[in-house]
Amino acid sequence: MKRYEKFVLEAEKGITFEVSEGTSGELIIRALNIATANVYSTNYVNPPIPEGYKHVCGEWNNGFVIERCSDGSQFVWIPVGSLDSNGTLDGEHFSEKFGRRNYMNDEFSDDEFNEALNGELLEQLESVKKYGGFYISRYNISKSSAGKPQSVKGVMPWVNINFYEAKKVASIVEDNEVVKSHLTFGAEYDSVLEWFIKTKVKTLAEIALDSTEWGNYRNTENSPKKVVETGSREEWCTNNIYDIAGNVDEWTQEQNKNSYRVTRGSCYDFYGDRFSAAFRAGYGNPYDEYKDTGFRATLYIK
Repeated sequence: MKRYEKFVLEAEKGITFEVSEGTSGELIIRALNIATANVYSTNYVNPPIPEGYKHVCGEWNNGFVIERCSDGSQFVWIPVGSLDSNGTLDGEHFSEKFGRRNYMNDEFSDDEFNEALNGELLEQLESVKKYGGFYISRYNISKSSAGKPQSVKGVMPWVNINFYEAKKVASIVEDNEVVKSHLTFGAEYDSVLEWFIKTKVKTLAEIALDSTEWGNYRNTENSPKKVVETGSREEWCTNNIYDIAGNVDEWTQEQNKNSYRVTRGSCYDFYGDRFSAAFRAGYGNPYDEYKDTGFRATLYIK
């Protein structure tokens, strides 16, 4: 077999190469398109406004809010391109702007917390790198008088819903030729938390150690000790997003080896200094309904 001293790789624009060593010492060269390479658009400072939506308040770096004209549902822009590359998509390499974070010494593995990079998450990754960010519901999803999902202020969150139903409902929050919604992934949730830290509106300690002061927890001063309406207190708002910490647990698409689903944010019945915004509760039976567990929707822009 002829051996070469050097070789040249050529590719079309938008293609990059990832070089790594295999388990047997072999050299692996993997061609990646721009969607899977670690390249994010720098245009995150100009959030895209989908047709049928309007900008209502905020800037890209403190909570750019868009509102759906048909029903007033609101979503907040998360400028992923502005974040540090300290997230993970594979559970091992922490080199992504978009991805899960290890705030509380969590173990990311097939046995503990895992999230497969395929389907909706892969599509979202492509969108995030194309536009530089993504939109997440400003409020926990609630049910309109007509029974439709919405993201609005001043109503009770949609609880007593199991994971599979929450995922189904989240997928119909928006579905048209340019925008599709889905139930929040762990990678999206942690990107939101990292943005709070990056913009210095919350410290790492407030995210991972004690979230009492910015959420509806049992030990919150004058706590109502029950689920309350969305956006009920301004002190529970961060970068124009309400109730990330406390009030209701939030279903995510992250899971563990038993296929139990990870909920985030904790709820009114727990303590903020034990179950912070970053806490991963990996014991949610996906078939069970909980009175204190709701969800958010995230938008995928095509």
